[in-house]
Amino acid sequence: MKLFFISDIHGSLHYLKKVLEQYEKEAADYIIILGDVLYHGARNPLPEGYNPKEVAVLLNSYVDKIIAVRGNCDSEVDQMVLEFPIMSDYSTILYQGRRIFLSHGHIYGPDQLPKLSVGDLFVYGHTHIPVAEKREHIYIINPGSISMPKENNPNTYGVLEGQTFQIKTLDGNVFKELVF
Repeated sequence: MKLFFISDIHGSLHYLKKVLEQYEKEAADYIIILGDVLYHGARNPLPEGYNPKEVAVLLNSYVDKIIAVRGNCDSEVDQMVLEFPIMSDYSTILYQGRRIFLSHGHIYGPDQLPKLSVGDLFVYGHTHIPVAEKREHIYIINPGSISMPKENNPNTYGVLEGQTFQIKTLDGNVFKELVF
């Protein structure tokens, strides 16, 4: 199984289209959205191609392929236009004998980790900064932001296949990699 991770869309139709082109090229099985889907947030500038209404329409066309969690900019109003659930603060996926704990990062984060077992993955968004590291007995991963990267990082997404998690730029080049 191949999983495709995106975070912090913030209503950018421009960057969503670019990342979904990569999703199709990657031929991944599911899209994991780590929150902040439609709204740009009061502290953020409008991202390029800001169009939350069309973002919702485009994402709804992938409804059977999306697993999502709520970001700090997501609300019940957003849920009314999305056909897949986004209101859970976290989710878990079992993958090749490991638990993948999914969170946006504003409730559970690298400094407020849930209880995880040896070899589990904690995958989050929120900071807009790509991370791929082993910490003690678990793996901590942030695929970065597709629309508003921070700290001079490129726009990125993540792909998990086999025992490798790759963070890639929107042109498909590997930016960071973690093998477990």
